[in-house]
Amino acid sequence: MRKLLLLFATLTVLMVSCERQPPLHLYDSAEVDFTLPLIDLQLDVYWNYDLNYELTYDVKYDWRSEWYYGWDDNDRAVFGEMGYTEPDEFNLRRYYTGDIPYGPRLNVRKDKVYGKTFSGRYEWGYWDLLVWNEISTIDGVQSLRIDEDANYDSVVASTGPSMMMSRYQAPRYTRSFYEPEVLFGAQSLAEAITSDLKGFTFDAERNVYFKQLNMLLQPLTYIYLTQVILHNNNGRVKSVDGSANLSGMARSVVINTGRAGSDPVTVYYNVLMKKGCDMKGESVDIVGGRLVTFGMCNQIHSQIRDVSQVTDKEPHYMDVTMQFNNGMDSTFVFDVTDQVRRRYRGGVITVELNMDTVPIPTRSGGSGFDAVVKDFEDGGTHEFEM
Repeated sequence: MRKLLLLFATLTVLMVSCERQPPLHLYDSAEVDFTLPLIDLQLDVYWNYDLNYELTYDVKYDWRSEWYYGWDDNDRAVFGEMGYTEPDEFNLRRYYTGDIPYGPRLNVRKDKVYGKTFSGRYEWGYWDLLVWNEISTIDGVQSLRIDEDANYDSVVASTGPSMMMSRYQAPRYTRSFYEPEVLFGAQSLAEAITSDLKGFTFDAERNVYFKQLNMLLQPLTYIYLTQVILHNNNGRVKSVDGSANLSGMARSVVINTGRAGSDPVTVYYNVLMKKGCDMKGESVDIVGGRLVTFGMCNQIHSQIRDVSQVTDKEPHYMDVTMQFNNGMDSTFVFDVTDQVRRRYRGGVITVELNMDTVPIPTRSGGSGFDAVVKDFEDGGTHEFEM
């Protein structure tokens, strides 16, 4: 199974010498370079699931065969690119533990990495390294927040509440939370940079000693593509208000470990409606969107190998508010718990409605998320078991 890999980072200790084989000098510190190679960002890499928990043989997840909404220039303008994009700026934290590997972190150095290389001075001893990408947005507004522990133990990324109301995590959280920007992270512990250069190799061409550091750059946010397929709509639903929610997702993630936080929240995101989409020869209308989350609570998603290892206990509901041809609107709620758990690293979430079976409401339900499930004739919120 392929993963998003930061294949290696090259650490190079620069030794001052005019000779091709420089003598080893006992400096109290040295200048160190490392290089970040290119990253494979194809969705197929992350959404490559082993489905042998459902079948007696392995089947690769062909998400394209499930995705009917498509992705055009208008979607890119509203949501951005469908998948992950390669970062070109990183945050680096270098924690010094002195002569003790895996010991308490004595201090931290904070650096920016522009492009693919970084050079910095290191004292002899052991170092913990933490890297995550700098966030860049089209409008300059960032939802993701970074909090660093004063004792250098952890760095936590989270998002805050939006202005949209939510029914699912009340009374603790009465509002939906913003979706985070795409985030990658990598950590390496107890890297030895010692005066005898044990573990280092001499590069005669560059006249330097270097050490290769293996790091795994992993996605800490997961992309879901959601689609509500309206069969036999025939103009009943005219449009959507552009808002949607997915409940039961983690509010944060620890960048050091990749573990999602324990607080479940509802994540707000945007959707659009496309009419006349082709679905296996049938013309359907589809409400689609792209959602970025920290995934399910208390999970290290990169370490999950199949759905049997998912320990998520939260229900997951997706809701969309639709406008009907008589001017009324209603919020539709779908239980997508099974789909979210099966696609624990992201993927396509699909719900289907036969509009011949959905009466047109006679009273607008708005987006108040009435906790009482009402009849269709009364508008309001409608829940569907999938």
